[in-house]
This record gives sequence, C-alpha cells and structure tokens, in this order.
Amino acid sequence: MLALAVKPGQLGIFPVERPEPALTEDDEVKLQVLRVGICGTDREEVAGGRAKAPEGLADLVLGHELLGRVVEVGRTVSRVKPGDLAVFTVRRGCGQDLPCLMGRSDMCRTGRFRERGIWGLDGFQAEYVVDREAYIVRVPPELGEAGVLVEPLSVVEKAIDEAIHIQFARLPDAQATPYWLYGRRCLVVGLGPVGLLGAMALRLRNAEVWGLDIVGRETARPAWLEAIGGHYIDGRGLSPERAAAGLGRFDLVLEAAGVAQLSFNLAELIAPGGVLVLTGLPGEERPLKIPAADLVRRLVLANLLLVGSVNAARDHYQLAVDDLVAATRRWGMARVGSLITHRYPVDRAIEALQAHQPGEIKAVVEWGSLGPG
Repeated sequence: MLALAVKPGQLGIFPVERPEPALTEDDEVKLQVLRVGICGTDREEVAGGRAKAPEGLADLVLGHELLGRVVEVGRTVSRVKPGDLAVFTVRRGCGQDLPCLMGRSDMCRTGRFRERGIWGLDGFQAEYVVDREAYIVRVPPELGEAGVLVEPLSVVEKAIDEAIHIQFARLPDAQATPYWLYGRRCLVVGLGPVGLLGAMALRLRNAEVWGLDIVGRETARPAWLEAIGGHYIDGRGLSPERAAAGLGRFDLVLEAAGVAQLSFNLAELIAPGGVLVLTGLPGEERPLKIPAADLVRRLVLANLLLVGSVNAARDHYQLAVDDLVAATRRWGMARVGSLITHRYPVDRAIEALQAHQPGEIKAVVEWGSLGPG
C-alpha cells in the first residue's frame, strides 16, 4: 500500500510502499485512513528534525493526527465496529514503569516510549493502519471531518485537566466549586490550531478567554477566536516588561507558541496563585536571556505554578471528542469545521508538508471519502 515517509535527519518526504497491515491479535482494529492532519512536528521531521525510524527500517511513515473508518475488528473488540469513525492515540509505553503499565504512557518516566509517526513507529500517512483496541477512540459520525482535530485538542485537554486538578489540590477556595474555570481570566499564547482549540475548550468551561499572537486582527485566527467569544491581543510591539500593566493578570496561561524566551516572560502575566502551562516545543537553539532573579521572586512570592504538558492519554482523547461535540452544538459545525482551512489530495501531500500556506490554520491530507463505507 502507499504511504508517505521521511528518512530521519534528512531533508524531504517521499512515497513508499508498505505491506497492507492485517489483524494478528484478537484485540486489534484495522482502520481505513480518511484524513491526516499536518502540524509543526510533521514539517520539522520533513526538514530533517527529530524523528526515529522503526527498528530495522531506514524510513519512517509520517502522520499522528488521524481520522479513520473501522474496516475490521478482532474477536474481542467491543469499543468499535466496522463502519465507525475512530482515531488511534499516538504514544506507546515502554512497558517498564508504572505509568506505562497503568495505561498512562503520556507520563512515561524512562523515556523509552515510542510514538506513531514520530519516534520508532510508523504513523498514519498511509492507506490503512492497525493497532490495539486499547488505543482507539470512537468518533461520533456527526463530527465528520472535524474528527481529525481530536489529537491536537487532546494535547490541551490534558494541559487544562492537569492545571485544574493541581489547583483543586492546592488552593483553599478551589474546592468551593467544581467549575474552577468559570469566569476566570485565561490567556492563550500562540493561536495556531492547538492554541485555538485550547481557547475553545476554555470557552466551553465558561472562562474569560484572551488570545495573544502577532498577526492582524482581521486575519483568520483572531477572527475565529472572537467568533467563539474570545478577545484578541495583538502582541506586535507589546513589551513583555510592561505587559502586565496593560493586560492585567490571568489565573491560567496556556502557552502554545513554542518560543522559549516568551515562555519565561509569561510569568509576569500570571495572577497570584495562578498557573502557566507550557505545551509548545521550541525549535530554535538560541542562547536564552531571562531576568532570572525577577522570575524566581515571582514564582516564589506569588505561589505560581509552572507545568509542562505534552502528548495525552486515551481519556484525554475522549475529552476531546466530547468537547468537539459540545462545540458543534454551541457554535455550529460550520464554525468548528472552519479550523480546517486547507485540504490536499494524497498526490499533493508533499507540497502541504513542506510549507505552511498563507491563511492556513489546519491542513489535512485526504486519503479517503467520508461517505458511507
């Protein structure tokens, strides 16, 4: 079957032939791939960045943002049936530490995990994929193509979920209500797909959401944010040292920009007892200059919390599915689906993976029809 692959550490992407996968265990599920989302990680791999081929192979099939249709299930599978839309999670545990043995490979402590389409396991840019039922999440048919947003949304679902749980444990007033985010000022930094989906999840929890980026208000991303009730901040010309005076402070800051210098400057914007969650991975290797003494003073004296979060567990994928359904009911399928701005047939996927196009929010590769299977 056709697949799209890279040679780790080398520039470029190319088509390859892989054997069509078949079920070999009773708990396995086979999906026909319908859509695969493209993100910065994919483009970094195409540019020769971090990636690892499966053992014994020289190349790695890309793709970790999947939407597929179930075509075959093993004898013991009960979560899905043929014809269902579904996604697979990305990370596979090391099988050696307690988090991985408990199904929480997103919290692997050994670092010997594998990730489909990224590190040691072929991804989803292929005609068919097979994996175990433990890694599958059903997508309701009414979500249609928007189901491809489940994986990027799962990243911020985990980040928000962790922040809330930690705040419940440490803040005396947090346990007064199960809806800690209700009415709280939240800032999302970086309005790419992950940032916008994070803003959506926060708005669903009735937070007051502000989004910061460095593009004009009239462009697609700020417009999408404001359409769901968020407020846009144009960061061009905004001095980090004076940002708090102009913007006020926020109970939760969700960073999705992947800029190291900015990540530390954001501490100035966190309200006392607030939390900063970092989800972006910096790509540059530049020297970092930060006001370290001021940063440490604020962290200590204001009881600030700094949390890093990446990848997600199956439960976070389910939260993502639930929130996408809730979002389509609140703002309409047209609004949620408009996050997908660029679609490419497989024969143009290489073009899509090599460069971010003007006006792009989320680009996807179309592998199959979303019509009835």
